[in-house]
Amino acid sequence: MSFPRVSAIARKLGLPAPEREYRFDPKRRWRFDFAWPGLKVAVEIEGGVWVRGRHVRPAGYLGDLEKYNRAVVLGWRVLRYAPHQIGQLEHDLHALLDASEQTE
Repeated sequence: MSFPRVSAIARKLGLPAPEREYRFDPKRRWRFDFAWPGLKVAVEIEGGVWVRGRHVRPAGYLGDLEKYNRAVVLGWRVLRYAPHQIGQLEHDLHALLDASEQTE
């Protein structure tokens, strides 16, 4: 997923460009692919789904579970996609922002 594509989606929704490789936990080296720290919203692109990449092998999968659970504990909302699903980002991000406004 390219930064220009995610940035274009963000602009369309009235958001600034996301930060890339954002380190969200000061105690760990975990990073989000794309993040809006002020909103505590992140996007992760899980590569290698069809070729047994790191995210779908046991150790990688378990590590991702730990990472995403820690993110939730810290108050983050994480949208996760395989590369071929990224077309859904605009819809999901819009829905997430709408839901956030309704709870304020």
